[in-house]
Amino acid sequence: MAVSKGANTYNRQNWEDAEFPILCQTCLGDNPYIRMTKEKFGRECKICQRPFTIFRWCPGARMRFKKTEICQTCSKIKNICQTCLLDLEYGLPVQVRDQALKIRDEMPKSDVNKEYYTQNVERDIALTDGTEPGGAVGKAQAPSDLLLKLARTTPYYKRNRPHICSFWVKGECKRGEECPYRHEKPTDPDDPLADQNIKDRFYGTSDPVADKLMRRAAAMPKLDPPEDKTITTLYVGGLGEKVKEVDLKDHFYQFGEIRSISVIPKQQCAFVTFAQRSAAELAAEKSFQKLIIRGRRLNVKWGKSFAQQDDKKKTSDDGQAAFEPVPGLPGALPPPPMQATSQESNNFFNLDQPPQLPQLPPRPPMGPPPLMHNFPPNLPPPPPGMGMPGMPPPLGQRPPPPMRPPPGHRHPPPPPLISFRGPPMRGPIPGPPPPPFGRMPPGGGRMIRPPPGPPPKQAVHYPSQDPQRMGTQKKDE
Repeated sequence: MAVSKGANTYNRQNWEDAEFPILCQTCLGDNPYIRMTKEKFGRECKICQRPFTIFRWCPGARMRFKKTEICQTCSKIKNICQTCLLDLEYGLPVQVRDQALKIRDEMPKSDVNKEYYTQNVERDIALTDGTEPGGAVGKAQAPSDLLLKLARTTPYYKRNRPHICSFWVKGECKRGEECPYRHEKPTDPDDPLADQNIKDRFYGTSDPVADKLMRRAAAMPKLDPPEDKTITTLYVGGLGEKVKEVDLKDHFYQFGEIRSISVIPKQQCAFVTFAQRSAAELAAEKSFQKLIIRGRRLNVKWGKSFAQQDDKKKTSDDGQAAFEPVPGLPGALPPPPMQATSQESNNFFNLDQPPQLPQLPPRPPMGPPPLMHNFPPNLPPPPPGMGMPGMPPPLGQRPPPPMRPPPGHRHPPPPPLISFRGPPMRGPIPGPPPPPFGRMPPGGGRMIRPPPGPPPKQAVHYPSQDPQRMGTQKKDE
């Protein structure tokens, strides 16, 4: 192939001159203000070996610079990124996508046949708007379940990290933290992921990343149909408040005839019963871990038969669940022996039984005691002294009420109060002091008038009040 721009050959018109690359979100980076350098016909494509426009950029801070590796024609044939060569829609290798979609794209690998095949694909792409992939990928059917399980929905920016510093591995790196490469321990060289090839990734042959993803898909859980062919019911859980019966009917009616749909709002689940077993199997296969209604991912499982429900409901006598016996363990102890009577025996140590007492006749129930002061009219009152203790006597044996004093009667004065203040006194206890003159006595009566003559002397309670004390008596002048 002529690589000179001035060569007068028809291959020169097939050189690529693009304005913007075809990249995935991971390779483009998370920086919205990215800057790229563009070089026309800077390098030849690593697949078709035709010159194309090179783009170079840095996807983010502490990331390595990246550039386009293949031309846009090869990228459109496989619908892959120009840099990482992964599918633009699912983020998976070409080998995984082709196996999931059952694509057999036998692209020629020789130089002449490869060039002829590329020209035909370019002519077909020119007749379209350029948004749909060409080749066998554009003719593929709807995405399969494998793609939905393995598809990468978020960017993986860790793939843009710089390479490992080879000088640091040998202990000779002198840049330290300023080194643009990673200072980490390299992976095992015997690891299959350490040997990747661009051409194997593009053609989908012997790709170690694809083999790893296929092993992961084989280890994923699957919904196996039950052995009982009479089961045609599917359990749908996690409905929430938004998902209604109409939404379930709109989704499941495409698989076959629906017999009934039972929604349990309290448990947020539903049971969808189909008329045929084949329709139920198809609905379970298409809906397991892929059913999303009104933004909620629903859990789809097979229903259980009545025999399984009866086995689950079996319980022991004490109300606990009955489990299968474990092999190698001794059996349960026998119950204690029963006596001849209906009562159980608690003699677990075979002791001598005490003599049984004869059973007494049951006592009649005792009602409330009768009221002694309120007898029926047909019964005579009890004799005096025979009343119940604590009960009031009959009306005829009660003492007469106390007599009220006649009007104008005055009660006698209360007993005098003894004052304990002052020094101890000898002799009889003096009576209460007389009330002051001109006042009413406490017991009532007439007002006491002061007698004629000098007022009586007050009683001496303290030595300082004694008039005979030295210094207190006035001298006669």
